Amino acid sequence: MIAEVIIDSKAKKLNRRFDYKIPEKLEDIITIGSRVLVPFGNFKTLEEAYVINIKEFSEYEVKEIASLEENLEEDKINLARWMARKYFSNVSECVKLMLTPGTRNKNKENRVKDKKIEFAYLAINKEDINIESLKGEKQKKVMQFLSKNEGSSVSEIEIFTECTKATINSLVKRGYIKLQKEKVNRSPLVKKEIKVSQKLKLTDEQNESYKRVVEAMDEKMFKEFLLYGVTGSGKTEVYLQLIERCLDEEKTAIILVPEISLTPQMIDRFVSRFGKEKIAVLHSKLSIGERHDEWIRIKENKAKIVIGARSAIFAPLSNLGIIIIDEEHDLSYKSETDPRYNAKEVALEIAKNKNIPVLLGSATPDLKTFYNVQNGIITLLKLSKRANKSKLPEVEVVDLRNELIKGNKSMLSEKLYLEMEKNIKNKHQTILFLNRRGYSTFIMCRDCGYTLKCPNCNISLTYHSYENKLKCHYCGHEEKVAKVCPNCQSDKIRYFGTGTQKLEQEINKLFKNATTIRMDVDTVTKKNSHEDILNKFRNENIDILIGTQMVVKGHHFPKVTLVRSNCCRCFTKHR
Repeated sequence: MIAEVIIDSKAKKLNRRFDYKIPEKLEDIITIGSRVLVPFGNFKTLEEAYVINIKEFSEYEVKEIASLEENLEEDKINLARWMARKYFSNVSECVKLMLTPGTRNKNKENRVKDKKIEFAYLAINKEDINIESLKGEKQKKVMQFLSKNEGSSVSEIEIFTECTKATINSLVKRGYIKLQKEKVNRSPLVKKEIKVSQKLKLTDEQNESYKRVVEAMDEKMFKEFLLYGVTGSGKTEVYLQLIERCLDEEKTAIILVPEISLTPQMIDRFVSRFGKEKIAVLHSKLSIGERHDEWIRIKENKAKIVIGARSAIFAPLSNLGIIIIDEEHDLSYKSETDPRYNAKEVALEIAKNKNIPVLLGSATPDLKTFYNVQNGIITLLKLSKRANKSKLPEVEVVDLRNELIKGNKSMLSEKLYLEMEKNIKNKHQTILFLNRRGYSTFIMCRDCGYTLKCPNCNISLTYHSYENKLKCHYCGHEEKVAKVCPNCQSDKIRYFGTGTQKLEQEINKLFKNATTIRMDVDTVTKKNSHEDILNKFRNENIDILIGTQMVVKGHHFPKVTLVRSNCCRCFTKHR
């Protein structure tokens, strides 16, 4: 048997088929979609390749496949080939998106492995234990702890009994306890404790939308829907009940969210309804080990619902019933690196092949989506009223030029200052959105007009006051702050523009008794920092949240009654 393979390479010349003989011992195992290692050209090391077809004979004299690494489903290979044609990419680059995270390294020693931890168990019956016969106090503590908490990990025993591994090993030698290595799942949900919630009664508009999608699901029909609902209209409740229907039919579901900052909130809603066991999470802020274990859970059919950013669309779910794309207008569904795919288009291709519906949700749909609605390509489902019957917020646009005429040189308009002051007195919360991070957006010489720019991107460098550095927000280039103009040697260097750091400093001066927290790329560098900041704002009654676009996307904060947006010079007042 001969396998046609694509070599894992970015070189366009190698984006074609090569024939390799399948060894007899692998003939029953290698299928279309297999990831294999092959000898290629004059290279001394084996190259990774993907089987895209199997045939009886080859017209060439061929080499033999060296080993099998992983099997992908045939439909994943077909999807990769479709993506390669549509986005002008190599097939191998598209296939990589569908491989188990942590297994793409050719060196097996460097691949992510299952995490195993030593657990301790009693090696004798509890009745036969004579704790007083033990010599040391630490040994007695360990046996007392283990008799009440059998199956504890070695690290837990060390923490609670304040002993060392040597104490445990001595008990193992004496035959009192036995150690056993067991696989541990690295789950991002392990520490989540969320109260169970019940499904809500749908409004007439929600119920009508739900029925239309369920009809397509029951008929096993590919159909694209737009759930066009105002903020607070209950789109998420419709998602939850559609997925519940999927689970009842023993099917699975994918829900995509655009921002990592939105993922924790969506997870909380889903975990409270369906429990941790049925949900898998996939996004870039997880460790490679966590992504590996979540992928394996999905592959083994232990997780029925996948929540995540755009890469979650490639999750290896079986018997898929629906794909939901929340905030479908967001640009982050388009990949900026090779292969430059659009997750919405990929979702539609998957749905067509599996004859399932795709539900797009948004309060401000993408223009292309809305155009397709008007032309009958997408079915419109509209939620025009808020689920709790509350009024939509008032929106007021403030012209800051008039503020300058009045002599107000502050970053805040007079109206906004008064509204924020009133909000703080009433113990309500405020969100300030500014679409620029850092302190000042550019630095310029007042004598010659020279602006300091990134040597790689030719973009103005942004000043970050806390690190006292100039940074490029495109390539990450950093340099020290210039005290003298590089062009004319003048010392008249001035800072212009406003970023979130400067806004935070200004707010702290104006409202000295108010508590503030900032959320932008500079403050969410650590793992789970998105979730930590949002939880602090929600649970610790912080008065003001300042941040970039990640603070204004689909969050639910009951105490927020004022939102200010700098990019369009307006603020929203909730009544």
